[in-house]
Amino acid sequence: MMPLRTPWVLILLLWGAGLGAAAQYGKVSVIFDLLPMAYPDAGAAVGWIVSLVGFVGIVFGVVAGLVVARFRYRRALLVSLWVGAAVSVVQALLPPLPWMLASRVVEGASHLGLVVAAPTLIAQLSADKDRGLTLTLWGTFFGVAFGLLAFAGRPLALNFGLPALFLAHGAYMALFALILSAKLRALPAEDAPPELSVREMLRSHLTIYRSPFLSAPAIGWLFYTFSFVSILTVLPPYIAADSRAFVMTAMPLTSIAVSMTVGVGLLRVFSAVRVVELGFALSALAMVWLWLVPGGPPACLFLAASMGLMQGASFAAVPQLNQTPSAQAQANGAMAQMGNIGNTLGTPVMAFALVSGGYSVLPMLAGGAFVLGLIMHLLLGKIRRR
Repeated sequence: MMPLRTPWVLILLLWGAGLGAAAQYGKVSVIFDLLPMAYPDAGAAVGWIVSLVGFVGIVFGVVAGLVVARFRYRRALLVSLWVGAAVSVVQALLPPLPWMLASRVVEGASHLGLVVAAPTLIAQLSADKDRGLTLTLWGTFFGVAFGLLAFAGRPLALNFGLPALFLAHGAYMALFALILSAKLRALPAEDAPPELSVREMLRSHLTIYRSPFLSAPAIGWLFYTFSFVSILTVLPPYIAADSRAFVMTAMPLTSIAVSMTVGVGLLRVFSAVRVVELGFALSALAMVWLWLVPGGPPACLFLAASMGLMQGASFAAVPQLNQTPSAQAQANGAMAQMGNIGNTLGTPVMAFALVSGGYSVLPMLAGGAFVLGLIMHLLLGKIRRR
């Protein structure tokens, strides 16, 4: 039975837990240049401290959907928060590099549990009229968390040392685990939990990616994440120096603002998939603009606004296309997997292409990714209608 009212305090708490999950990535990203001081003999291996969380997501994203559905969403969320808190405390000790890397693998599992369980719970707890808004809010968790870490997390590490940042993150995760353990009630079981055999885990990949309902949000998310992070990484040198700082600060904020306003409004009129398709189409047009006017600030902001339509609508598409909590957990696990693949591949592919072909490759490659995302959504929609 769907709720008639949305428990907004609880939704905000789950979003807050999502900020902690995003910080599992961001806390290391914002201090990456400081890590060689803690591990002076590590060399290039320091990069693994950042990337191992994403690697776990690539390999085990779909498996996480099965595990969360098996152990139920409240339990999986709380365990993931407590594990995340404990790992951050261990990291505050700045253990030897092999142990630090091992902690990041464990943290990757904690991260997956959070990004699968939290949006599934948000979808189930939200009233039907508010689900587009609540899942769009969820879709902002990465951008907001990275902004907060850049604003407060890095200065904390610079002034008080790296352990202070890790301890602050551990305290944050523990606090939300305590609050949510008291506030969050287990949802009634609506379907039988899946098996956790190796055979079932392997078969689940085929099941998800053969289904135009389970896979659609994740397939679109792959092309979005491939483009978003890589564009923000490689675009700055092509923007005029006098407006570069403003544009790069405004782009993620514009994306979030459009997602929470225009995106939410469109979701009240159109299906989430249609809003994602519109975002892909407008983003492709924005890349044509950036091809004609390299690094133009208005074109950059139009691109950010267009990508904002994809941000929240992609998460809103999960419950619209998949009715049961276990199916939603599978779809969210696939989104985690595809998102990690997109984030991992996007920047190096884009950077290599720019070195090889110059600026003109940027709008061609990113625009091509947006067109492919649109085509895939249209094809999957056609298959669903059959």
